[in-house]
Amino acid sequence: MLIPLIRISGIPYLLFEKRSNQLRRQPGEVCFPGGKLETGESLEECAVRETVEELNVLPQQIEVMGPGDIYLSPFNLMIHTFMGVIKDYQDTFSKDEVEAIIKVPLDFFLGQEPERFVSRLISEPPDDFPYEWIPGGVKYPWAKGTYDVLFYKYEDWIIWGMTAQIVKSAVNLMEEYHIR
Repeated sequence: MLIPLIRISGIPYLLFEKRSNQLRRQPGEVCFPGGKLETGESLEECAVRETVEELNVLPQQIEVMGPGDIYLSPFNLMIHTFMGVIKDYQDTFSKDEVEAIIKVPLDFFLGQEPERFVSRLISEPPDDFPYEWIPGGVKYPWAKGTYDVLFYKYEDWIIWGMTAQIVKSAVNLMEEYHIR
């Protein structure tokens, strides 16, 4: 996944997509360009390819500045992020995958903490779970956990969930990449 930055009159913006409502997974949500790794490509090549496909830009327009954090969701999803700048972006995008683009000034995120809600994780073993194999059997004291669900509100847009987690971590890396 690429975390794309663009500059407008010298000011850095994060560039988001609103996913097409025609997509099966997460229609209408705000996200960064990304997708599945294809055979033979590196994680960085995947991030660039998906950005090219979704934003209708040329690979030469993308300057990858380095890796971002790896995001691990509580739902068995791992996302490898890369920080990058898109040069000379002309508001293009693939209408098959993207309904709109959203530009948010980096300063918005630097000056604001996201709203945070805590969601509970509960272990539910399947009906055929072999309780007889574990100490305590059906009374085993399963661990319970929580995870933070973050929300940023910018104008009429809601950036939430995994995307908000990735934004928060990326903003913390911005100084390492000298982006301001």
